[in-house]
Amino acid sequence: MKLKALLPSYFKRENEDYSYMFTVFTPIYNRANTLERVFKSLNTQTFTDFELVLINDGSTDDSHEIALELIKTASFPVNYINNKRNQHKMACFMQAIEQAKGQFILPFDSDDECIPSALEIFKNEYDSIPEDKKETISGVTCLCNDQHGNLVGELFPESPLYSNTFLRQLNNPNGSEKWGFTKTKILKSLKVNPDIFSRGYIPEGVIWELIAKENFSTKYVNETLRTYYLDTENAISIQNHKKDAFGMAIYSLCVINWFYNEYFIKHPKHFIKRVYTLLRAAQYLEFNLKDYTNAIESKMLKVLFILGWPLKRLF
Repeated sequence: MKLKALLPSYFKRENEDYSYMFTVFTPIYNRANTLERVFKSLNTQTFTDFELVLINDGSTDDSHEIALELIKTASFPVNYINNKRNQHKMACFMQAIEQAKGQFILPFDSDDECIPSALEIFKNEYDSIPEDKKETISGVTCLCNDQHGNLVGELFPESPLYSNTFLRQLNNPNGSEKWGFTKTKILKSLKVNPDIFSRGYIPEGVIWELIAKENFSTKYVNETLRTYYLDTENAISIQNHKKDAFGMAIYSLCVINWFYNEYFIKHPKHFIKRVYTLLRAAQYLEFNLKDYTNAIESKMLKVLFILGWPLKRLF
């Protein structure tokens, strides 16, 4: 399998009929002690036109049994899937996208909470988008507090802000946790090679960067709707370079190939950093130098990668 063939792609799908406004997607992996937060939050929503797609990703604790008990308390429809083998969040996300019956998909982690009016505010923010913009808007993204009530990261420079993930990375490279929904028809148009699954953590950024590449924008608003627990065990925000090497290699190649032509001249450091990350990841992966050079489209960045190859173990 060629490395370049592992990058996701986009093929537009037509509109489908939806049964709900939102599909909330929650993956579970050994979160028996926190999953109740999700159900408490969703049971108190003031806007109720939603379903929950709940996927247990091969948990080894009693998450399955806890999920079955909590489903009995739900005041909303639940589509529960119990995967016997752990595949990691990206595989579950793709699984949820195919299952989704909502017009929008909202990922909601199994250790999170949100305010009772979260879905109502999201709906109102989308409804207030000017009609001439809606076709090119992928969704709405808001802010998060931590479990102590402190804002995670910074406010958006303006609200609403119409931008995308790639431009936000350029302007705020150390951006922190945010929360938002995306149009289901856009997510159903994504093609992700299943060969990338079960190879560790794949950043969701590969999805958001692809949506940016396809010229969709996001509406960013300074509304704080979600509680993001910073010290949760198993949090994916705690990076392990060896464990996460494959995912970071895929993410780096996506950025390098998709945005180099338009943005390199003005933002060379952003792409050089991606080459550095790709070299650092390469020391833990089985691919050879030719695999990488065949995958990198830019001749300049290809040369830079070749020059750094003998030094990659120093990174």
